[in-house]
Amino acid sequence: MFIAGIDEAGRGPVIGPMVVALVLVDENGEFLLKRIGVKDSKTLSKMQRLRLSKSIQVICRQVIVEVVQPSEIDSAVYGRAAKNLNDLEARIAARLIDKITFTPCNVYVDSPDVNTIRYRNTIMKYLSRDDIEIIVENDADKTYPVVSAASIIAKVKRDSIIEELKKVYGDFGSGYPSDPKTRAFLRNIIKGRRIPPIVRRSWKTFRNIVKQKPSGYNVVI
Repeated sequence: MFIAGIDEAGRGPVIGPMVVALVLVDENGEFLLKRIGVKDSKTLSKMQRLRLSKSIQVICRQVIVEVVQPSEIDSAVYGRAAKNLNDLEARIAARLIDKITFTPCNVYVDSPDVNTIRYRNTIMKYLSRDDIEIIVENDADKTYPVVSAASIIAKVKRDSIIEELKKVYGDFGSGYPSDPKTRAFLRNIIKGRRIPPIVRRSWKTFRNIVKQKPSGYNVVI
C-alpha cells in the first residue's frame, strides 16, 4: 500500500503563485517521515523546511509540484467562467492524483473548504481515475506526516520562486494583503500604470488600491 498527501502554499497572498504539491511514500517511507521530524510547515523555520525538503525528496517515491500562476488564479475567481479558489485547488489536486504511478494508494488531502465532503466531491468531479482512495480532512497537515511533507515541499518551492521574483521586481514584502510593504509596492506599481504578472488582480486588496488611485490614472484590471 502506498500513501500520498496533498497540500498547498501561497493561497492567500496578493502577490506570487500558489504552489500545490503531492508526495507519495510506501509504508516504510511514512515511518521515515515521522523519524526525521516532518510536521506542519507553518511550525518550522525556513532553514528547517529547506533541510527537511531535501530528505523528503529522498524518502518519497513520487514528488509532484504544480505552480499556479496569478493569471490562472484570477481566471478561476474573477473570469467569465469563474467559480472560486476552492474549485481551482480541487482541480489541481485532481491533476496531481492523475499523475500517481504507484497503486494501490490512499491520498490524504488538506481541505481548504470547511465542508470536506463537498471538497472531496469536487476533486472526484475532475479526477480521471477511480482506482485511488481519496481522504479529505481539515488540518490534515497537522495529522498526517505525508500531508505535512507535501506542505513543506510546496512552501520551499514557493519561497524559492518568491526570492527570484524579488530579484526582478524588488522587495514587495511577504506578499500578503496585511503587509504594509506589500501594500506600498502595489500602490507604487499602480502609479506606474504597469501591473506585473506577479500580482493577483482579482484580490480585493489590489482592487481597493486601484480604486484609490489618483485621478487621471487609467489602470486596467
